[in-house]
Order: sequence, then structure tokens, then C-alpha cells
Amino acid sequence: MLSNRSMPASTVIPVLAYPDVDFAVKWLCETFGFTLRLRIGNHRAQLDVGDGAIVITEGSGDEHGLCSVMVRAEDVHSHFAQSRKCSARVLQPPTDYPYGERQYTAEDFAGHRWTFSQSIADVDPADWGGTLIT
Repeated sequence: MLSNRSMPASTVIPVLAYPDVDFAVKWLCETFGFTLRLRIGNHRAQLDVGDGAIVITEGSGDEHGLCSVMVRAEDVHSHFAQSRKCSARVLQPPTDYPYGERQYTAEDFAGHRWTFSQSIADVDPADWGGTLIT
């Protein structure tokens, strides 16, 4: 089996453009608790996010477009407190939803939206209007 140390093992890896990769790495790690996995020159970086990953690349966001990313959190309230402490722009404070998730949404300094989600109940999708297809 081949070992590829240059790419995270995650199945889906969002790529987000920021005008300053160094600042983005520092801000995302301090504010949202991500960890730096790999640095590629001064134009690209990979961050670990729980058992997933994101790639940070240099750019204005205009050529790649802004995006929204959802990340699992063990404790949304603690995560939210850290984000506010680091001046993340909160778009939606922690809210409990009928589908069993507690979530909050923040916008980073480049306009990307981040929703942090904590499972708080095991709810049958039929109870809130969803349909499970598996």
C-alpha cells in the first residue's frame, strides 16, 4: 500500500483562497482550533480539522469564490466562546435544531462562512421532515 504524506486522508477536502496564507493559518488555528499539517512555500497550507482537513491557498477569493464549510465540534458553546474571543464575526449564535444538532455560524476575515455543529440528540429524520436514503 502506498503512503501519501503530502495529502490528508480525508475523502472531501475544501480548498479556500485567502489573500495572506500566513495570516489565514494563524487566524484559523487560533480562532477555530485547527492545526497546521503541512506548509507548501508561502502560497499553500494544509490544516487538520478533527479527522478531516482543509487546504488554504493564496488568492483573493474572487477566482475561487467564497464558500461555506461545516465542521463537527465536541462542544459548540466552548468553541463559540473561543471564536468570539478571537473576534470572529458571528452570523448565528449557538442554536439547537429539531434534527438534533446545536450549531453556530461565523464568518472569517476573508468572508468564508463556517458552521460548527455538535450532535445533541439522535433524532429520526422522519420526526423533522427528513428522509434517510441508505
